Amino acid sequence: MPLNYPNMTIVVRTPLDLTSVMPAIKSAVYEAGNDQPIFNVETMQQIVSESMSSQRFPMILLGAFAALALLLASVGIYGVISYSVAQRIHEIGIRMALGAHKRDVFRMVVGQGLALALAGLAIGVVAALILTRVLSSFSLLLYGVGASDPVTFITVSVMLLFVTVVACYIPTRRAMRVDAMVALRYE
Repeated sequence: MPLNYPNMTIVVRTPLDLTSVMPAIKSAVYEAGNDQPIFNVETMQQIVSESMSSQRFPMILLGAFAALALLLASVGIYGVISYSVAQRIHEIGIRMALGAHKRDVFRMVVGQGLALALAGLAIGVVAALILTRVLSSFSLLLYGVGASDPVTFITVSVMLLFVTVVACYIPTRRAMRVDAMVALRYE
């Protein structure tokens, strides 16, 4: 290499594997001069992976905390709805005795869970929009996503509503199976 090109990098684009192309690359470089070193041979995938390695751990940690928060939210919703159904067994029995259908009980219990989730989503979206302004330094971790990206907010909201319906399903099934006579004798 001439002295005026000490940090020269050569990029070769090929659909072939690195091990099959390396002998041809070495012979082409050695034809230019036998004293030319070949070192630090990497694929583009390795280079991209190394360049993003500093962001990988925070993103894994953020994803783990998000999954834990989703799990805690679903367990919390399940617990609240289950407790509410247990407290309202007598009321549900009276409704069933007066002619309420199972779908009416389903709507009532799931509707209660969705009302709680929608209130929580409203508070959460407002808090998130405020916190994205305060914690703007974390927006560097988001590749291609803005701090207040509407698609992200809508996707997360729909996912949380889905988790709410799933968390309400078991208490709802228990409420739909309430026998009116057993519930009326309950107290």
